[in-house]
Amino acid sequence: MKQFQTSDALKRLPEQFFAKLAGKVNRYVEAGYDIINLGQGNPDQPTPDHIIKSLQKAAENPAYHKYPPFRGQPFLKQAAADFYEREFGVKLDPEKEVAVLFGGKAGLVEVSQCLLNKGDVALVPDPGYPDYWSGVAMAEADMQMMPLLEKNHFLPDYDAIPKDSLKKAKMMFLNYPNNPTAAVATKRFFEETVRFAETNDICVVHDFAYGAIGFDGERPISFLETEGAKDNGIEIYTLSKTYNMAGWRVGFAVGNQSVVESINLLQDHFYVSLFSAVQEAAAEALLGSQQCVEDLRDTYESRRNVLIQGLHDIGWNVTSPAGSFFAWLKVPESFTSESFADYLLENVQIVVAPGNGFGEYGEGYVRVGLLTSEDKLREAVERIKSLNLF
Repeated sequence: MKQFQTSDALKRLPEQFFAKLAGKVNRYVEAGYDIINLGQGNPDQPTPDHIIKSLQKAAENPAYHKYPPFRGQPFLKQAAADFYEREFGVKLDPEKEVAVLFGGKAGLVEVSQCLLNKGDVALVPDPGYPDYWSGVAMAEADMQMMPLLEKNHFLPDYDAIPKDSLKKAKMMFLNYPNNPTAAVATKRFFEETVRFAETNDICVVHDFAYGAIGFDGERPISFLETEGAKDNGIEIYTLSKTYNMAGWRVGFAVGNQSVVESINLLQDHFYVSLFSAVQEAAAEALLGSQQCVEDLRDTYESRRNVLIQGLHDIGWNVTSPAGSFFAWLKVPESFTSESFADYLLENVQIVVAPGNGFGEYGEGYVRVGLLTSEDKLREAVERIKSLNLF
């Protein structure tokens, strides 16, 4: 069959790290091994019933069997604004400061195409979510990595950014609670970020995917809570993690009006927004009972405690995550991230995500998801104990 050449834009895309990992795991599954998969980032709980029922009812509405408004239903944008005021005390103009997204991932890739030109620089956390790289590549821009080091509590050091890169920088990605390190941001850090962005004319894009998942009674901070944040950036929120709606593909970008307008303009050419019944269910998630969110947070905290205490008990001195549904674990000496991940898969059939898949400074760590039952986590600890590594 004739093969047509792909565009240069597609050739610039980085290898999809998680697709590669999934392929490796699938070979073990097909061979009949009993796999404990702690390497994924896919929520394992079902979507709450009241959200499902809202979709079921809305799907019967004939008014929704047509194209929705290009930029989303006004009721969903109002729901997002009401959600932000209730949860974070942030006031938003639903028409000018909210863009409806096909999931947070889409927005994170699109925003680079909205703001960057060839030769511009995006400041990107390392380790970080690999899809940040994809949007930058599509825009033909360059990346300046910001190392996230344990000694800095996995927060970037703005003073360490090379001056020549800083002059070309137009945009910066941040993500707290953080994937993969599970670190959280402080009020002081976000205040520093606003000053840095203002001084250097940089748009901050804060990926707030895990905004509902903080532990030990600490609520994660929204970037937009910081004075001056709306003037200097946006926040991208997804319903995937907060409400177990990963397959529904619905999220929103909020904040700076010019960036929201740019995202809306780009999406005008890509989509005709989401199925309106999904939008109605999303509004129900944001405005309805939040008990499901409390219960989910408690579930992840309990799982975290089981995993971390179990690992401590077998002699693996790891740090307990402060947020997100991940744990970021230092690998034993004599292993690299990838060799340790392969060792666990080959010897005890446990899947973890090697840290180097998230960037150069992820080397020496593996990411573990809290996305399976407490019993499975205990079994994983026992399997690791059997290796006598600690």
